[in-house]
Amino acid sequence: MDTRNRTIPFTGLVVDIEQMDVRIGDKGWHTFQVVRHPGGVGVLPLHDDGTVTLIRQLRPSVDATLLEIPAGRLDPGEEPAACGLRELAEETGLSSTRLDSLGVILTSPGVFDEAIHLYLATGLSQGEADPEQYEEIETVRVPLEEAVAMATDGRIRDGKTIIALFRAKAGLP
Repeated sequence: MDTRNRTIPFTGLVVDIEQMDVRIGDKGWHTFQVVRHPGGVGVLPLHDDGTVTLIRQLRPSVDATLLEIPAGRLDPGEEPAACGLRELAEETGLSSTRLDSLGVILTSPGVFDEAIHLYLATGLSQGEADPEQYEEIETVRVPLEEAVAMATDGRIRDGKTIIALFRAKAGLP
């Protein structure tokens, strides 16, 4: 990809915005703005009884409380699996003896470079949650089948959660 005039007109707490000119084949140079994000991890905790633990939390960006899988932002240099285990423990109090990859998704590649690593957590044990100061999280435990139905009918609207549920369901016997 040929680029020129790369600048960072905005540096934020979570994201930066980069502006650049990109050569599009023989159509010439066009200006693009890209939201740069460090990436994240989402974990679907699956209990031995076939239930999953989801979290309910306020999302100010959409002015709603959403039902989601535990998830969080990668720290610089942090391995995705380590981030997943950290977020799982912080948000739900759960620890896991096994994490299986459910792949990586690009949330909105037209404007964001954010990649989210998805995992299925099994071998779960319950401890005490320790959410961030700015998080108010409620855990919700439902059968996997019910969670998939909620993703299908729109009661779960978060993209990473929907994909994790469908991928986990597709990969289970």
